[in-house]
Amino acid sequence: MNYISPLLIAQVTDIHLFAAENHQLLGMPTIESFKVVLARLKELKSEIDLLLLTGDLSGDGSSESYEHLQSLVNQLQIPTYWVPGNHDCAIAMNEILNLGMISRRKSFQRGNWNFILLNSAVPGCVHGHLSANTLSWLESELIKLGDKPTLIALHHPPFLINSLWLDSSSLQNPEEFFAVIDRHPQVKLVLFGHIHQQFQHQRRNVGYLGTPSTCIQFRSHSPTFAIDEKSPGFRLLKLYPSGVWETSIERVPYFHPLELAATGY
Repeated sequence: MNYISPLLIAQVTDIHLFAAENHQLLGMPTIESFKVVLARLKELKSEIDLLLLTGDLSGDGSSESYEHLQSLVNQLQIPTYWVPGNHDCAIAMNEILNLGMISRRKSFQRGNWNFILLNSAVPGCVHGHLSANTLSWLESELIKLGDKPTLIALHHPPFLINSLWLDSSSLQNPEEFFAVIDRHPQVKLVLFGHIHQQFQHQRRNVGYLGTPSTCIQFRSHSPTFAIDEKSPGFRLLKLYPSGVWETSIERVPYFHPLELAATGY
């Protein structure tokens, strides 16, 4: 690999696929919106080094939903890694999403960067939590991997995003997470999903990035559940060997009548 050129990463999140391919989420046929995102990723394929799927890949936790995902993503032929979200079934994911270009590895290196993927999902709960075991593993990986620039990914945001209904289901123990990160200045980026919208925050030289969903979008700064009419999207990141990074959001031209009056999902 040419270490001078940056890595190009695509973060894809909150896909919400279902066992039935024609299933709609609040009016959105999630497999169709995902296919439009995949078509755009296919156009960028020669530039993209890897895909990070940051949770809620399924909307019902069914094996069939992960079979759909695996068959669609493997057509891209781009190395792909994932973390579970609150709608996912980690057991089914582990069994199914480890074939072809999709790997269940949670710590790996590309170019001059380290990647560590964390499971913040709590079975049966919407909110996130990082267990003592997970935090201990994160610490040991950061020590073992050394001082190369590092990206961490998880599903739940470690920050409140000024949206009352979403903030009730964010990561419940962010201070424990920050305590580990603060000991390791090589951590440059933390990516997450869950919020179905764009978010960016800087804390102690670490960038924290939330990303639009490939299906429905949530209205920002809304105290109650509200759908935004913005189109589906994903995030691109350029990671330079020095630890410098750049990012942008891409939205795809997919529009479908939504149940805008919905009060939840």
